[in-house]
Amino acid sequence: MTNSKKLINLLKKKKLKISFAESCTGGLMSSIITSNSGSSKVFNLGLVTYSNQAKQKILKIPNKIIKKYGAVSVQCCLSMVNNLSKISNSHINISITGIAGPKGGTRKKPVGLVFIGLKFKKRIFVNKYLFKNKSRKNFQKITVNTVLKTILSVIK
Repeated sequence: MTNSKKLINLLKKKKLKISFAESCTGGLMSSIITSNSGSSKVFNLGLVTYSNQAKQKILKIPNKIIKKYGAVSVQCCLSMVNNLSKISNSHINISITGIAGPKGGTRKKPVGLVFIGLKFKKRIFVNKYLFKNKSRKNFQKITVNTVLKTILSVIK
């Protein structure tokens, strides 16, 4: 059984709803969840806030956060997950922002850098990862798999 199916079954069992605010995964996270039968019972909202403008307008990320820290930062990811939780009406909220490459990275923020935010009940955290695979598609797949494993470990 895939991790996405395991997650859906666990969410159904616990009567929990989930929502995503995605950037670098471009909707792949939401697509992986909704490709499973029964996902409508647990999936509430999926936003692809790819541009800085979308992050600001839809998720209300303050301009000062993006200017000072950048869209790929702990601060932006935290703001994304907090603001998603205000509009999603879900028990579990996930935010994802990163640099999928193959271009766009810097020494401080290389290709493969991703931040994953999770808010569940009163718990909130942002994890930082640096995936070495420089392929854009593989980066997105690795990120989605990491998110699935993270959610499963938190709600078990």
